[in-house]
Amino acid sequence: MDKKQARLRRARKTRAKIAELKVVRLAVHRSNSHIYAQIFSGCGTRVLAAASTVEADVSKSSANGGNVEAAKAVGKLIAERAKAKGIEEVSFDRSGFKYHGRVKALAEAAREGGLKF
Repeated sequence: MDKKQARLRRARKTRAKIAELKVVRLAVHRSNSHIYAQIFSGCGTRVLAAASTVEADVSKSSANGGNVEAAKAVGKLIAERAKAKGIEEVSFDRSGFKYHGRVKALAEAAREGGLKF
């Protein structure tokens, strides 16, 4: 089992539990150079809000999309967009990544922005 397969195996357990509960999900994906966040509906078929370091307004604020400051900016932006759609509470899906570094920074910024999870 390689690194990606192990991560996806860890993610599968979390996603199965979230799907069973039918709650809104905040999913995070991290690459070496960018970080992405999406909010999915309770059924898991629709994206309600999204934010990433690829977007122009986020990439202007930080030169590098793969650092903690960029992750904090994405966390604040996803929280603003969720609040605009009327979403207050989500379930956090870290996609098998460790809750550390950029993933943790994004989650804490989203909490500061008003999301509850």
